[in-house]
Amino acid sequence: MAYLAFTDVLGAAAPAIPQSQPLSSSPAADRPRAHFSALEWSVVALAERDSLSTLQSPGRVAVALGTLFGSRPNPQLADSKLEALRKIAVLTWHQGYHIAESAIRGFLGVGFTQDHYALLASSITNARARRDRRNSR
Repeated sequence: MAYLAFTDVLGAAAPAIPQSQPLSSSPAADRPRAHFSALEWSVVALAERDSLSTLQSPGRVAVALGTLFGSRPNPQLADSKLEALRKIAVLTWHQGYHIAESAIRGFLGVGFTQDHYALLASSITNARARRDRRNSR
């Protein structure tokens, strides 16, 4: 019986978990691992600075005020897949794992997988934890 050791978010080793099958024949080993390109990771990093209001189209008052005082650049991306990534990343930066199922369906609908979402959410959660530890010192 093989044992897997996992590391939790803060880097402490969790107890080993028995695995019934050898690692090489497990279903997870047969499918390709999720990954993001450098461009996609840069979208995730930039999404940290975006507010939740960037996920919606500006209303009439915001457009009028933008005309009078100069508007902020629109952070929405022209590529639909990158925009879906930006939206889910903004939500994850602000809300962690507490995201509406419809937002996740939108992310999956443009070609990303559950593994992509898991990679994104764990990466952002780790970054938030590091930031919070740095800020608490």
